[in-house]
Amino acid sequence: MSASKLLPLAACVTAALLLASCSSKRAPQPAVVPGPSAGISGPDDFNRPHKDGAPWWDVDVSKIQDAIPMPHYGPVKASPYVVFGKQYYPIQDARRYQAVGPASWYGTKFHGQATANGETYDLYGMTAAHKTLPLPSYVRVTNLENDKVVILRVNDRGPFYSDRIIDLSFAAAKKLGFAEKGTARVKVEGIDPHEWWAQQGRPVPLVLANNQPAKAAVAQPVAQPVEHYSPPPTQHAAAVVPVQIDAKKNDLLAVSGLFLQVGAFANPDAAELLKSKLSQTSSVPVFISSVVRDQQILHRVRMGPISNQGEAEQLQSSVRLANLGQPTLVRAD
Repeated sequence: MSASKLLPLAACVTAALLLASCSSKRAPQPAVVPGPSAGISGPDDFNRPHKDGAPWWDVDVSKIQDAIPMPHYGPVKASPYVVFGKQYYPIQDARRYQAVGPASWYGTKFHGQATANGETYDLYGMTAAHKTLPLPSYVRVTNLENDKVVILRVNDRGPFYSDRIIDLSFAAAKKLGFAEKGTARVKVEGIDPHEWWAQQGRPVPLVLANNQPAKAAVAQPVAQPVEHYSPPPTQHAAAVVPVQIDAKKNDLLAVSGLFLQVGAFANPDAAELLKSKLSQTSSVPVFISSVVRDQQILHRVRMGPISNQGEAEQLQSSVRLANLGQPTLVRAD
């Protein structure tokens, strides 16, 4: 290679080294929110599984940065909405929000799908789903069992089952140390982006001009339409991990005899939901019998015991008419 060609190459290398040496001194950069056509983590030929769970491709989550709180000047998604007949009233401001309770996570079944505010869910993104926080907003989540902390962008709705207060991305649960366990007791705190940047000793970075408020206008209250949203029963399931089943509890419920099995779920919340609906439509006892199959917990929703074939057929017909499933006759195990 001639000397004339080496000089430009050396200049490029020097410039690259200078940029690299400055990168550690730069202020945190706003996280890029993936759009519907943006690339997300994982294989190009990703096939969504029928059951939710952990990814089969590995990413070092220690290298994934927390979400960076940025002021949001546009409209937020905070309209009242209905899920399974229950109405939810989102709050308009997340900055002073605080709550303590169980958290879960959701993964491969929803990877690449649209979140409640139209962004693309990436299980390796630092995001979360919440029932009443405005979308988008930012929260600090602390695992009270090990004091690990993450900052997340709330861009989705859920969880709608049991007493969980927030659903995290797989990456967030992994960084908090409970991805394998499935759930953890956490503290959730809303973040004021301006205060957060002040604590870093830096001004809030400039945002795109079309995101800045043109004038300091006083927000006028407007009537919010009620949205109707029906997530699938398996949405936002906790991680499924092999654990010891309480055999004594199952033995007490599943006495000898015949039963109708209406459903079987990896998600315990989905099983509880079906159990609740069945209990409202029939006086026959409804219970959940859990077993470990193929290294996963299966929560079976059953009705009975049933004394004879005629009773079984009558009960099967009533369950079908209520659109609650296709029950099958089984024996106790």
